[in-house]
Amino acid sequence: MSVKIAPSILAADFAAFGAEIEAVEAQGADWVHVDVMDGHFVPNLTFGPDMCRALRPHIKTVMDVHLMIAPVDPYIAAFAEAGADILTAHVEAGPHIHRTLQAIRAAGCRPGVALNPGTPAEAVRPVLDLVDLVCVMTVNPGFGGQSFIESAIPKVAQLRDWGGPDLHIEIDGGVSASNARRLVDAGADVLVAGSSVFRGGSVADPAPYGENIRAIRTAATSVSV
Repeated sequence: MSVKIAPSILAADFAAFGAEIEAVEAQGADWVHVDVMDGHFVPNLTFGPDMCRALRPHIKTVMDVHLMIAPVDPYIAAFAEAGADILTAHVEAGPHIHRTLQAIRAAGCRPGVALNPGTPAEAVRPVLDLVDLVCVMTVNPGFGGQSFIESAIPKVAQLRDWGGPDLHIEIDGGVSASNARRLVDAGADVLVAGSSVFRGGSVADPAPYGENIRAIRTAATSVSV
């Protein structure tokens, strides 16, 4: 599969989300990543279904909604109705991930499962047949701008081996042009990038967004030597 760059709007201008999304898509974003945090499962509070509903008309690509919340099941219908294309739940967020993933697909979304840096790949192996995407966290979830955790990379190769060529493997946390090639070599095909995409640009001057996206994409797809 081709490499997809999914800017995280957590790094965008909160006062201009609609314009920021339109700008970053115009500059080459493949997906738009929306980080939903509840202040309970992770130590931060961000967006709910109403915000996703407000963002939906501005997203022309894929609305990739990452649910860093617990519990998940009571909110699946609301996020699906808000327009999410992909809904990703954490394997650590509850005892019944199988049921959660079935409910996500039944709600009309493509299901994803995420695992934290300290969670082994084996934790999601039993549900790989239920998901379209596995999100490998390479920072501890909760805040943007954290340092990349190198020890998470071996999990990517395991997941690619188990999931085959059609499974999307997404990397979330600390992605930049400096590590994109290694992630793709390991088997990733979706790279979530926040500050490394939005750095240096703005709605008034979106050209740096495109430069940053192209730098990550070029690094990710360059021939290894």
